[in-house]
Amino acid sequence: MKKLALHWQILAALVLATLTATAFRGLFREGEPAFVTAALEGCKLVGDLFLRALKMIIIPLIVTSVVGGIAGLKNADGFGRLGLKTLGFYMTTGLLAILLGLFLVNLVQPGLGSDGQPNAMIREAFEKGTGVSEGDLAKVEAASGNVPKGKGIWASISGVFRSMLPENIFAAASANDSVLGVLVFSLLFAVAVTRLPEQQGKSLRDFFIAASEAVSIIVHWIMAFAPLGVYALILPVVYQTGFGLFENLGKYVVTVLLALGLHVGVTMPLILMLFARVSPKKHFAAVKQALIMAFSTASSSATLPLTMECVRDRCGVSQRVTSFTLPIGTSINTDGTALYECVAVMFVAQVMGVTMGAGEMFFVVVAALMTSIGIAGVPHASLVAILLILKNSGIQGAEAAVGVLLAVDRFLDMSRTAVNVFGDTCVAVLVARSEGETVLEK
Repeated sequence: MKKLALHWQILAALVLATLTATAFRGLFREGEPAFVTAALEGCKLVGDLFLRALKMIIIPLIVTSVVGGIAGLKNADGFGRLGLKTLGFYMTTGLLAILLGLFLVNLVQPGLGSDGQPNAMIREAFEKGTGVSEGDLAKVEAASGNVPKGKGIWASISGVFRSMLPENIFAAASANDSVLGVLVFSLLFAVAVTRLPEQQGKSLRDFFIAASEAVSIIVHWIMAFAPLGVYALILPVVYQTGFGLFENLGKYVVTVLLALGLHVGVTMPLILMLFARVSPKKHFAAVKQALIMAFSTASSSATLPLTMECVRDRCGVSQRVTSFTLPIGTSINTDGTALYECVAVMFVAQVMGVTMGAGEMFFVVVAALMTSIGIAGVPHASLVAILLILKNSGIQGAEAAVGVLLAVDRFLDMSRTAVNVFGDTCVAVLVARSEGETVLEK
């Protein structure tokens, strides 16, 4: 009997977890039995272990694949060009995502009621922090503490350049929040290997190529437990949040999801067809495992091993381009997050009755693009970015507003993470095609 493909196993686990959690909520409304509590705690443990295993392998995967891939070429010519292309594509797709979000939030106006005035119920919740749980309040306080002081948004941008050259590469690797410093060091080390005498260079090349193969085997071991890990991650989330939270913020949720859907279903496919000459249908089919995993884990970093495997093995992108573009994308390319930040800020402004002119909206667009890059490595990064933009836009009650938005953030976080990963895969294909590689055809 033919084994069920991994993406179908993961999807089945996601659906089964949702059904199980919904059944628990329906059957035990009056009180939570001990076995349900134990099941939830067990799922949290299994889910945490699965995420830890994925994150554990990220740094070894980046170091071995980058050094092994580049050093194996025996010269590093063209990597400056590769870097400029990668950054250019990432910035372009991010800007397109933000502009799409800005257009839709102004078209739908989710912060206004049926009378065209600011939604009074949501505004009261924003002003008083109604319905904000202690856990969400703690997240907002933690995020608020990470908002850069002094020069605001521009202070956060300087953090990107500092993270590229960490003082201690081992500390940067152990922090595991941003892989940008580790990636830069790996690139420099790989280039240095190509400059060594042949005998010395060969020994290092063989070591890192073999190490890369060994790490790939470990990734396959971890991915064998993906369906169980996804089930364990999703069940507690659906059980604790349910679907009632979408009632008051439903228009806002629909606006975000519609914008994300159009970016994935229209903007990026058009770019793939026009500039990479690649069939969007074939590309979706090639990377669907990574997208489902990204949605389930809500972590681009945790999905990186599977994303690299899909792009390299299924899209036909070379190891050289894959190991260069995707780790960078995990650090700085966040199409979905940038779009979400823009919609969230404009939504809060609409609810609070703050009129945004062309100048203010231009600031929001630039700020969303910059902060999606500048603070990607800090805890609760999207919350930090939204707070930062709201405060720099002069909108009052930012902390309470963000706390209320957290009620529906988990599902939106899962969705925008999938969009982030899809953007990474598209840019990898675009760069590969621009380098003359043969990738998926129409």
